[in-house]
Amino acid sequence: MYRSSKFIGRDAELRAVLNSIESARAGLGGAVFVVGESGVGKSRLASRVAELATGAGMRVMRGRGSTIGTAVPLRPLTEALLSLLRSGPVDPTVLGPYGPILGRLVPDWGRPPADQENASLVILAEAVLRLTGVAGAGRGCLLLLDDLQDADTETLTVLEYLIDNLALQPTLLLGVVRAEPCAASSIARSAAQRGQCTLIELGRLDDDGLRQMVGACLDTDPERVPAAAHALVSTSSAGNPFLIEELVAGMVDSALLIGGPEGWRMSEELPAVLPGTLARGMAQGVEQLGPQARELLSMGALLGQRFPLAVVQAATGLGDRTVLDHLCGDVAGRLVTVDDQLTDWYAFRHRLTREALLSLLAPAERTRLARRMADAVEAVFPGLPGEWCQVSATLHLEADSPETAGRLFTEAGRRAIAQGGATTAVGLLDRAIGLLGKDPGARAAALEALLHALAEAGLVERALASVSTLDQIGGVDPRRRAQLHTRLAWAATVAGRSAEGMAQVEQARSLLGPDAAAEDTAPIDVVAAHLVLDTAGQDQLATAEALAHRAATVAETVPLPVVACQAWQLLGALIRHRDPAEATRCLERALAIAAEHRLPIWEIHALIRLGNDDALRDASLDRLEQARDRASQAGAVTARHQAEASLALHAVLRGDFDTATALVHQVLAATTRLKLLETTQYVLLVDAVLAGHRGRRREMEHALGEFRRWDGDQALHAPRVHGLARAFCALLEEDRPRALDELARAFAAEEQSPTVFHLSGRHGLHLLLQVMSGEAGWSAYEAVQSDSASRLRWDLQFALFAKAVLLGRAGRPEEAAQAAAEAMRAGAPYAMGRHLALRLVCESALADGWGAPVLWLRAAEEHFHRGDVPAVASACRALLRQAGVRVAQRRSGAGDIPSGLRSVGVTVREFEVLRLLVGRLSNREIAGRLHLSPRTVERHVSSLLGKTGLPNRIALSEFAAEVQGR
Repeated sequence: MYRSSKFIGRDAELRAVLNSIESARAGLGGAVFVVGESGVGKSRLASRVAELATGAGMRVMRGRGSTIGTAVPLRPLTEALLSLLRSGPVDPTVLGPYGPILGRLVPDWGRPPADQENASLVILAEAVLRLTGVAGAGRGCLLLLDDLQDADTETLTVLEYLIDNLALQPTLLLGVVRAEPCAASSIARSAAQRGQCTLIELGRLDDDGLRQMVGACLDTDPERVPAAAHALVSTSSAGNPFLIEELVAGMVDSALLIGGPEGWRMSEELPAVLPGTLARGMAQGVEQLGPQARELLSMGALLGQRFPLAVVQAATGLGDRTVLDHLCGDVAGRLVTVDDQLTDWYAFRHRLTREALLSLLAPAERTRLARRMADAVEAVFPGLPGEWCQVSATLHLEADSPETAGRLFTEAGRRAIAQGGATTAVGLLDRAIGLLGKDPGARAAALEALLHALAEAGLVERALASVSTLDQIGGVDPRRRAQLHTRLAWAATVAGRSAEGMAQVEQARSLLGPDAAAEDTAPIDVVAAHLVLDTAGQDQLATAEALAHRAATVAETVPLPVVACQAWQLLGALIRHRDPAEATRCLERALAIAAEHRLPIWEIHALIRLGNDDALRDASLDRLEQARDRASQAGAVTARHQAEASLALHAVLRGDFDTATALVHQVLAATTRLKLLETTQYVLLVDAVLAGHRGRRREMEHALGEFRRWDGDQALHAPRVHGLARAFCALLEEDRPRALDELARAFAAEEQSPTVFHLSGRHGLHLLLQVMSGEAGWSAYEAVQSDSASRLRWDLQFALFAKAVLLGRAGRPEEAAQAAAEAMRAGAPYAMGRHLALRLVCESALADGWGAPVLWLRAAEEHFHRGDVPAVASACRALLRQAGVRVAQRRSGAGDIPSGLRSVGVTVREFEVLRLLVGRLSNREIAGRLHLSPRTVERHVSSLLGKTGLPNRIALSEFAAEVQGR
C-alpha cells in the first residue's frame, strides 16, 4: 500500500513525552497535549507512546472522542476505563466512596447513588483521578485520550480537573487534539499558560524527514529516492505525513513513479505539480470506485469518521463477502482501514476522504441514502441504545425528516440527563426545540426536558428565564408544569436564590389552584419549608414546621417516600429546641422510610442527623461513624464529608484537637478541590471553632476570613461564630467582658432570625457567667432548665456548674459539691469545657467555702498549661496562691512529671530527686548529682513524703522505681 511502517521525524517530541512518562512512574504525574493539523501524525505518536508504556509495565487506559453523531456524555472516559479492565482486574472497593461513583462509567461496578450532589462531574473526576492512582501504584498509569476535538463537554470538564490535580499521582494524561478552534484546544493552551501541562505543537516534517518517509513508503534507502519524486512530494504535501503517503501511493498508482530491479525512477512525462488539493485527489480516487463500493462508502461517510460494518451492510443489502471485497479493494483500501480499537468497524484514513465522498453526493441522493441508513440503524440497534439515538436523529435530519429528528434529539437529551451529562443534554434539547416548531406537544416536552437539564447543569438563571416560554407554548397540563416549577424552586434553593425559588413555589401553587390534590402540594410544601428557613423573620421556624409537617403527613399516605424523608428530616431539625425526644422520633421515621423504600442517600442523611442528635444528647459518636462508613460503601462522597465534618465538630467539643485538626484538613482538602460549597463553608466554621477552643485568635479569624471568601454568610451563622467560637476564645484569653459581648451578639442574631442551631451558649455558658457575676439567680437557672434544649450535654455541664455556684452562695456546701460532681459527670467527654468551667467556679468555691477548689484548680492549671493556653493557666495559679497554696514555678521538664504527681503539686526539682531515689542514694549523693545542698535535698524528700502520702524513705524509693518502670 506504499505506507510507512517506521516512526520518522518525531524523536524530540517522543523524548519529551517519555520524560513525562518517567516522572509519572516516579509519582510526579502531569499532562501532555499533542496538537497538530489533521494527518500530521498525532495519533501515530500517541500509539508509539502507548506501545512503549505497555512495554515498560505501565497500565494503559485508552479512549477517544466520538466521531459519529453528537458527542455522547463521558464516552472517552468510559472507553478508557473499559480498556483498563480488559488489561487486568481492578478492585473498586479500594477506592472507598469513589468506587460506586464510577458506576456511571462502568456498570459492573454498581449503580451510583441517585443524588444530585453525587452526580457532580467534579466528584466523578476525583473518582477517575483516584482510579488512575490505584491502577498506576508502583508502575505508573498512562491515560491516553485521542480525538479530543470531538469530546463532549462533560469529558472536558473532567479533563480540566485531572490536569489541575495530577501532580502527586503516578499518572500521565496524554491528550491528542486536532489544531482547530475547539474547547479541548482552549483547555490545553490555557493549562500550558498556567504551567499545568506540556503542550507539543506537532509540526510538519522537515526536508530530511520527508525524504526518510518517502523512502520508507517505497521501502528503499532515502538517498535512492529520485530527486524529481522528492521535489514533487515536497511541493504538494508541505511535509504533512499523511499527504506524503497518499501522494506517493498516487504517484505509484498513476505510473508517475515506477519501480524496477535497480530501484525507483520517475516517468518521463512529469506534471509540474501533483493534484492541487488532496480533496481533489481524493475525489478522483472516489470516482474510480465501482457503484456499489461508492454507495457503501458514502453511507459510511454519513455516519461519521468511523462506521460499523453491520449497519452499512444492512443498508446496502450486500452479503458479507461482497462488502469485504469492496472495502479491501485496491481503491477502497486507500480510503478506509480497519479500526484499531473497535471490532468490525472501519475508519476513513483522513477526514478529507469522508468530506470528498459527501461532496460528490447530489442532494436527492444524500437524502435517499440517509433515509436508508436511518432504517438500517434502527434495524441493527433496536431501541437505539447509547449514541445510536443521536446518530439516528442526525440521519433523519439529513433525510429531511425534521420532526422525527427533533423527537429523537429530545429522547437523546433525556438520556444524557440520566447519564449525568446535563450540559450535553442542553445542546441536544436546544437542537430538538428548533426542529419541533410545528408540534406544540412535542416542543413542550422538549422544553420541559430542557428546563430539567438547565437546572441540573446549574444554569438556574437561564432555566428561570425560559420557564415562561413553556407556559406560552401550552401542551403540558398544569400538574406537570407545577412539578416543573417545583423542581426549579429547589434548584434555586440549592443555588442560594431564595427569592426566585419562592416565586417558583407561588407559580406552582397558582397552576394547581385552590382545590389541588394533597399529593400534588406536598412536594411544593417541603421545598417551601426549606426556602422559609433562608428568609429573615421571627416566625419562619413555625411556618417551616407547619409546611414540613403537612408534607410529611401527606407523603406517607400517598406514598411519596423522597418527600417524606425530606420532610421528616427537616422536622427533626426544626423541633429539636422544643422537644429533643420528638425530634429524634422524626429522624427515626425518616430513617425507616428510607430503608423501606431503598433510598440509600436519604438513609445516610438521616443517620448523620441522628448521629448529631446522639452526640449532642449523650456524646455518642457511634451513629456518625456508622453514617460515614455507609456513605463510603454507597459512594455518597458529599454525605461522607458531611459526616466527617460533624465528627470534627464533636472532636472539638471533646477537646480532642488533634483528631479535629486531622479531620478538618482532610475534609477541606477534598471539598475545596471538589468545590462542595456548603460543606466547605461548614468545615471552615468548624475550623474557626477549633481555633477558638484553643485560644488561638489569629487562626480563628483566618478561618472566618476563609469562610467569607467561600461566600459564607457570617450573619446567618452568628450563633456558631459568636457563641461557640469567639466567646470561648475570649474566655481562654481571660477576657470575660468580651466573651459576654460575643454571647450577646449571638443571642441578638437568634432573636432576629431564629435558628435550628442550639450551641450558642444561651442554655449553658451564658447562664454560668451571669450567675458568677451575680447578675442571674435561681429564677434564671429555672427558666433555662425548663427549656428542653438545656438537656443537650454540652450545655448541661455549664448549667449544673451554675447550680453549684448558686447552692454554694446560699450556704449549702454539700449540695453545691454534689451539683459540681454531677456537672463533672455531664462534662466528662468535654475536656476543655469542663476544665474551663472548673476554673470559673473555683472563684465562688473559694469565696463561699465549698467543693475542692484547690484540687480543681490544679487539674485545670495542668490542662491549660499542657494545652498552651497561658492566660487561663496563669489565672489558675493566681487563684491557688490566693488560697494560700504554694505554687511551683513552671520550669522546663514539667512535661516529664506523671499527671498523678503533677496533680498533687510535685515540682520539677522534686521529681528529679524522686528519680534518684531509685538507686537508694543518700541525701549527700543526690545533692552532689544535682548541685544542691544536703539540707535542700532533705526538704524535697520531706515534701515528697507529704505529697505522696507514703510512710518513709524506703517506700518512697520503691514508689520511685515503680514510676520509672511505667
